[in-house]
Amino acid sequence: MPGILGRKVGMTSVFAADGQNIAVTVIEAGPCVVTQVKNQESDGYRAVQIAFQDKKEKNTPNPMVGHFKKANTTPKRYVIEFRDFRQEFDGMVELGKEIKVQDIFNEGDFLDAVGTSKGKGFQGVVKRYGFAGVGGQTHGQHNRLRAPGSMGNASFASRVIKGKRLPGRMGGDRVKNTNLKVVKILAEQNLILVSGSVPGSKNSMIILQK
Repeated sequence: MPGILGRKVGMTSVFAADGQNIAVTVIEAGPCVVTQVKNQESDGYRAVQIAFQDKKEKNTPNPMVGHFKKANTTPKRYVIEFRDFRQEFDGMVELGKEIKVQDIFNEGDFLDAVGTSKGKGFQGVVKRYGFAGVGGQTHGQHNRLRAPGSMGNASFASRVIKGKRLPGRMGGDRVKNTNLKVVKILAEQNLILVSGSVPGSKNSMIILQK
């Protein structure tokens, strides 16, 4: 079982043992329920499917309602599959078993956080790629401060080459932040505090991988 599902709560800061103030992201990780266990014989690969966060049954498709009933649990909002989970977690992946954050992570561990970044809409090259713009307002360039500048060719090609960094939709992508340290685990509240930032907005789903 190499990970768990969670919900991003927000950011705060905590003091380390040496007095250093560390910025952390608070994530409500679990409890998750094992809704399916796949093996080499029946499915061709080893994996475990877990679900997180309750959902109303009337808003759940009937096939999924039956799927959750097999695991003796209520309908869930998020379902994800972890492939090739390690041998030391085999005892935890029984159908219908509840998994909590302290079962997977310990304080001091390092993990990867996967989420969907905040959507920024249609943005220009200065915000999207960090371009500096054309520059000063001399020589009649009064309206070119945030423009991308020259981008095309002359007689040869006579077009903008594909792959050029241009304005466009920014954000809303799947992002993974790696090697985030587990600063603190609050088992009673199902909370885990990891150092640094985690992709996504508040209340968005986060995948924590060990």
